[in-house]
Amino acid sequence: MAGIFLLVTAEQLPIGLLSQVAADLGVTPGLAGLMVTVPGVVAAFAAPLLPVAVGRLDRRVLLAGLMAAMTLASLASALAGSFLALLAARMLVGVCIGGFWAIAGGLAPRLVDEARVPRAMTVIFGGVAAAAVLGVPLGTWLGESSHWRLALGALGGLSLVTAFALWHWLPPLPADQPVRLGMLVAQVGHRGVRVAVAATAFIVTGHFMAYTFISPVLQEISGIGLPHIGSLLLLYGAAGMVGNLVAGRLAGRHPYRAVLAIPVLLALVVLAYPWLGRVAALGVALLMVWGAVFGAISVSVQSWILRTAPNTEAATALMAFVFNLSIGLGALLGGVVVDAISLSGALVAAGAAFGAAAWLVGRTPAGIVAAPAR
Repeated sequence: MAGIFLLVTAEQLPIGLLSQVAADLGVTPGLAGLMVTVPGVVAAFAAPLLPVAVGRLDRRVLLAGLMAAMTLASLASALAGSFLALLAARMLVGVCIGGFWAIAGGLAPRLVDEARVPRAMTVIFGGVAAAAVLGVPLGTWLGESSHWRLALGALGGLSLVTAFALWHWLPPLPADQPVRLGMLVAQVGHRGVRVAVAATAFIVTGHFMAYTFISPVLQEISGIGLPHIGSLLLLYGAAGMVGNLVAGRLAGRHPYRAVLAIPVLLALVVLAYPWLGRVAALGVALLMVWGAVFGAISVSVQSWILRTAPNTEAATALMAFVFNLSIGLGALLGGVVVDAISLSGALVAAGAAFGAAAWLVGRTPAGIVAAPAR
């Protein structure tokens, strides 16, 4: 959970610092969105390829090593003298994110007995919500009150502490069955995995098309001043933590219902925002609903995967590939739409992506994930 917390914070912190970095390094907000796109794309390919490359390497060694590399990547980001140098450092961040997520996402069945797997997944993926509740808002606040470089550098120190903690407290985790490229391809042959992968791609792409630019959305559409953005992101993250807890209970019993509800509710929120969000109070309310619903995505989809995938670690690596590639793609497409059309246009485009995910899950028989969790 701590590792995922830091990695998700590192991946998404540029969203809160986007305006500052863009102004300081002389780039447009749309171009600054590449700080999210680049690590997302790199993480996507690192997720399936790194487990294949390391073979039977003990997963404890791998996770601790990735957090040590994250320490270096964070310090390099903080010291970057140009936007290109910053993007290069963000590439290493992407390697750490993809490799860590691919392994950590499927560890619950190896760390606890079967009856406690849903609760353990809620805790592990609570790191995602905690990043939104604490990591991104506190990092944004630190950047606003001092400098964005200090916010990125602070991640380096915390990553080093987490690397030592992982090495000290995790039990040995030898690879039971090393992931091969053929295993990754085989997962797609199962309809349940295919639907989960495609739905996740649409949901995450849609989310980051809009959420990457949430700071200018709140300022320009809802008329909320920059000093209040950090506080609102804190509330957004708190809502996401609540969503994660609720989804942990629901998805453990009914993963199909949980995954179907997420894109439907997200579509309603983002499509309503360009109109209702012009009233500041309604914009804040919609943001809270948005946070709660998206906070449910990780644990819900992983619950679906545990019930349908022939090989959990291979399927988790595949999902990490899709999740992170979608983050990068969403941020990239969102930047294009924002620069070419408007912020409202990005919200409408996100709504279309959510609608596609809802249609895909809705036409899939619920019985495909009805088997007991393994």
